[in-house]
Amino acid sequence: MSRKYTNILLTVIAILLVVTILRIRNSGFTETAYAGQDGDATATKSAQQANSMELGNFSVSLAVKDIAASRAFYEKLGFTATHGNQAQNWLVMKNGDVKIGIFQGMFDKNMLTFNPGWDSDGNALPSFTDIREIQRRLKAQGMTFKLEADEKTTGPASFILVDPDGNPILFDQFL
Repeated sequence: MSRKYTNILLTVIAILLVVTILRIRNSGFTETAYAGQDGDATATKSAQQANSMELGNFSVSLAVKDIAASRAFYEKLGFTATHGNQAQNWLVMKNGDVKIGIFQGMFDKNMLTFNPGWDSDGNALPSFTDIREIQRRLKAQGMTFKLEADEKTTGPASFILVDPDGNPILFDQFL
């Protein structure tokens, strides 16, 4: 197997691992397991809701070298293009609940992406936490930003965090 396809395969495995972790986290399994230890599920759920932020749609954005080759590869894995424009070098592809963005020449590294205001199909949510509010909450927790959204504006905006391992996390609001 060539190095290129090995790297792509490893990326797909990483994506599936992240999706599995998010599904477990969102399934309530961790709440139930924790509540079983102390017997207070209501207090646990209330504490989690108080600290939670609605981050919106989640996907992994991949920096690709050849968008046509990447599209063909992921289509063989069962993904279909649902948003974007290949002529503009970007596509969002979906297979079941799993979403990836492929971007040629737009990003230096692969990154996690959250889209406040969108559901998992890219439809506008009736209500959501604005990206500037998410940014304010993260700043209050001492987070450092690589790129910040202008808090004096409304509507579309973005910010980028970098996790302790150097992985960029893009928060990109289109509404």
